[in-house]
Amino acid sequence: MANKIKITQTKSIIDRPKKQKLTIEALGLGRPNYFVIHNDTPQIRGMINKVSHLVKVEEIKE
Repeated sequence: MANKIKITQTKSIIDRPKKQKLTIEALGLGRPNYFVIHNDTPQIRGMINKVSHLVKVEEIKE
């Protein structure tokens, strides 16, 4: 099975560059303290790296 990761938005996207706002939206987030669960793929990891200062990532053990 693919590993899963829980991504929690910790900071607001107000006054952030448009690319960062679009990346947060593409991850399925939108407000601080919202979280989503995604499969751990290189594409998701790349998006997390772009907005790492706005999110917190936890690995989920299955």
